Amino acid sequence: MSEAEQIPASASEAAASAVLDALNATDSNGTEALNATAKFVATPEGTALAYGSLVFMALLPIFFGALRSVTCSKSKNAADMPETITSRDAARFPIIASCTLFGLYLFFKVFSQEYINLLLSVYFFVLGVLALSHTMSPLMSRVFPASFPNKQYQLLFTQGSGESKEEIVNYEFDTKNLVCLLISSVVGVWYLLKKHWIANNLFGLAFALNGVELLHLNNVSTGCILLGGLFIYDVFWVFGTNVMVTVAKSFEAPIKLVFPQDLLEKGLEASNFAMLGLGDIVIPGIFIALLLRFDVSLNKNSRTYFYSSFLAYIFGLGLTIFVMHTFKHAQPALLYLVPACVGFPVIIALFKGELTEMFSYESSEEVLPTSPRLTSFPTVSGSPASLASSMDAVSVATGSSPRHRRLQPTSM
Repeated sequence: MSEAEQIPASASEAAASAVLDALNATDSNGTEALNATAKFVATPEGTALAYGSLVFMALLPIFFGALRSVTCSKSKNAADMPETITSRDAARFPIIASCTLFGLYLFFKVFSQEYINLLLSVYFFVLGVLALSHTMSPLMSRVFPASFPNKQYQLLFTQGSGESKEEIVNYEFDTKNLVCLLISSVVGVWYLLKKHWIANNLFGLAFALNGVELLHLNNVSTGCILLGGLFIYDVFWVFGTNVMVTVAKSFEAPIKLVFPQDLLEKGLEASNFAMLGLGDIVIPGIFIALLLRFDVSLNKNSRTYFYSSFLAYIFGLGLTIFVMHTFKHAQPALLYLVPACVGFPVIIALFKGELTEMFSYESSEEVLPTSPRLTSFPTVSGSPASLASSMDAVSVATGSSPRHRRLQPTSM
């Protein structure tokens, strides 16, 4: 392991939240040489290129993930709706992440690191292929010409027979989705065989973008609870113990963005990396995406809160790098990112007189454009025939039918 400098990382994204958090740690100086054994001293040019590239790569999934989160929240299909994080989820997240992080630490102390990383590599291969395919789908839809023979397919699994038949899996996809899956699989095989840093970054960017797009905070208060809890989590595990650093050094998975500081000297075969954990991208990113949806809800053709929080993220990440280089010590990135990303928009809302409106905004109240609102309800008294008539009357009034519904899954 190299002792050069490395960007600190923090808590992680969503379903694999705790695993990502475990890897969002840093060395005392800032670059982890994954394959190097000798000490490497980066040149000023190499350091500037590495950190500048990491900051740029961190901004991409936040910006585009936030834009896609607006589209995701307005999806016409219930199956496309994102996962909503409530205040209860936010309060429990740091505790669960801490338990998982310490569990990984014990695993690496007791069991062979090679076998654990082999299992994790296969696991993240599958997740990475799916995430990258989902990320590429909108782009590929624009790249393919209109004359492209795009056939539709359906994967259907059912349980039971007759009237008791129940759909277990009903997945619809097309030829374009298959092309995206094939390209993603090639990247996955490349990562499994070579563990190349470019393949790692492709998967990492896909994970981060999907996290920002599909994980939605229901309101600003929940965001403050989540970021506040992970603020304490990050500070404790970086400054209080060596657990996070140990796990980060032992864990090999595409849950961090890396960029070589010796790229100018060794080209694509460089091996001394600066690193940024995905948690430091996804956690602030879902809060920034929430503020963009709040901007949209104001209907003022302005993105004040989104751009202010986006600039605050750049400031906080830059400050993290500066302090780390100044004091030559690992820094928990959320120590700087949380006050910046929360403080800047709140101050702006205070000056604009929109603070109450900001904290009363509920992202979970966004209603699907085609979802009817019930304004009257059928009575449950009377005969079964009258009850059926009442239900039919509601169906006519809302434009929907309570019968013969079929769940339409999202495409890849």
